[in-house]
Amino acid sequence: MNPPVKMMLIFVDETDTLGGSRVPLYEGIVEFLLHAGISGATVHTGIMGFGANRQMHRKGLFGVTDERPVTITVIEEEAKLRAVLPKLRPMVSEGLVFLVDGEVLHVGLRGDAGE
Repeated sequence: MNPPVKMMLIFVDETDTLGGSRVPLYEGIVEFLLHAGISGATVHTGIMGFGANRQMHRKGLFGVTDERPVTITVIEEEAKLRAVLPKLRPMVSEGLVFLVDGEVLHVGLRGDAGE
């Protein structure tokens, strides 16, 4: 990755779906990013949180989900992230997309042990 590099954080709920389908939104976003040539993305599930609507999201009774928060983390060249934003924004109809400045200090690749 060449500078400038950004970290994109995408905040959605676990129960959000892609359009009218049954595909989880986080899954649809990660597949979109993969096909768009983004270097990588990681989905993290949260235990508890709230957003702009002030509604609490947490694991419910007996571990049943109550719209737990999900964050998708992407680290990529700024130009590539900005290029996917026009298609990404409509996918996140309820949530937050956030860009943070970053600096890549190390990238370890499988099989790259100084051979």
